[in-house]
Amino acid sequence: MPILRVVLSRFLTTLITLIGVAIIVFVVVRVVPGNPIAMMLPPGASAADIERLSALYGLDKSIFEQFTIWFGNVLQGDFGTSISTRQPVLDLVLGRLPATLELSLMALIIAVILGMGAAIIGTRYRGRRTETGVDLANGIGLSAPDFLWGLLLIILLGVVWPLFPISGRVSPRLDLPFSTQFYLIESIFRLRFDLTGNLLRHMFMPALALALPLAAIIAQLLKQSLKETVNLDYAVLARTKGYSETRVILSEALPNALLPTLTLIGVQFTFLIGGTVIIERLFSYEGLGNMAVDAVINRDLPLIQGIVILFALIFTAINLLVDMTYAFLNPRLRHA
Repeated sequence: MPILRVVLSRFLTTLITLIGVAIIVFVVVRVVPGNPIAMMLPPGASAADIERLSALYGLDKSIFEQFTIWFGNVLQGDFGTSISTRQPVLDLVLGRLPATLELSLMALIIAVILGMGAAIIGTRYRGRRTETGVDLANGIGLSAPDFLWGLLLIILLGVVWPLFPISGRVSPRLDLPFSTQFYLIESIFRLRFDLTGNLLRHMFMPALALALPLAAIIAQLLKQSLKETVNLDYAVLARTKGYSETRVILSEALPNALLPTLTLIGVQFTFLIGGTVIIERLFSYEGLGNMAVDAVINRDLPLIQGIVILFALIFTAINLLVDMTYAFLNPRLRHA
């Protein structure tokens, strides 16, 4: 079956990609100048101390031997121990991952709402000044990277008009009765809407900064698809039945124009997650991206490797899910 072939092919590609990423990140972090062991020890440490710790972390072996040992441990679920914190890498990474996922999902929701809204408005008022305004807004959204939007939001909504907090994930003065790291989701289930509101206020600016470029991409592609579908036969037939232009767009054109946009959203979502590295640092948000920056600064090799592998796993999983969804939704593959 064509769908089965597509799924198996994408799955094999995913495995090869993950192995390639593991090899590249392992080699790159070791050829970068700087000795992470020397950074752990006080200035007066002897060469013998450095050699002893290097042996403890396996850094005295060849790169091939180090990779073989590390990759074998990874396959068993052991990502090693952080050099800077002396804690298991997997525990550290999984402890910060929920914060990044919640921020990314909120940014995706904002991007979809803004992008689809702009596309529908631009299509509804095509050929008028409103469409020109939508195109101008899309151009502005695409022209500035997410970190620049973050800086502008901090200045406007955090300093000039202090409407939102500019740092942190939640106010430290609040009692946090959480049993998981998914603070936002758990606060909703616990009916602690005071915490939910506080978390959303802290997340709003970094999520909006991440969402604006993606919203512009969604609006641009969806508007182009809608402008093509509103002139097809079924849309013309709907107008002859007395449907308003807004109803034609929403009920007839939009469902048929969404497939390429959904594929784009899935692919772009991976880039959105990658953008959290800078945004989390900018807003002092306690997520995986912020930890990644600290790991690079501290030359924490096991932690860097664990974070990159996890990011790669998320990216490939999302791309695999998008490919499978497209294969099932595409009638040419589904009925072949």
